[in-house]
Amino acid sequence: MPFTELLIEKTRSLSVLHYVAPPLIGLLYICLCSLLREPARQKFKAVMIAGAGAAYLSGGFGVWEFAFATIITYCAYRGLEDYRFIGAGWLLHTCWDFAHYLYGNPIIPFDATSSFGCALCDPVIALWCFAGAPSVFELLRRATGAARVPGASQG
Repeated sequence: MPFTELLIEKTRSLSVLHYVAPPLIGLLYICLCSLLREPARQKFKAVMIAGAGAAYLSGGFGVWEFAFATIITYCAYRGLEDYRFIGAGWLLHTCWDFAHYLYGNPIIPFDATSSFGCALCDPVIALWCFAGAPSVFELLRRATGAARVPGASQG
């Protein structure tokens, strides 16, 4: 079956929730990770991408699953020093999710659409990592503090 026909067939039965929930889960993950202070946040993120790389080890692509896990492990190791590698790992995982949704086994065996959802969630996390994974709470604090007029009474 040609790729476009397969893609149409696989996405035909998806609902709006299949498209909306995964990015929201990514945002929730970002908020939860924002509770960690640096450098613990970066170390945690590196461990998470390493684990994500091993999630498909019996996913149906044989030896390629091990090759992928090796590449993600390298990204995780380099990610201990540079968030861009963690972001790259999440983008690679996005591609792997999509391949598994179309041709392999789902990341959650009892949910056939789980790899599709993961493919929509991961880029949200990757973008955050490419931005340096700032704490969303610190960003909000700065934004609300900047909105105040200097010297105005607060009370």
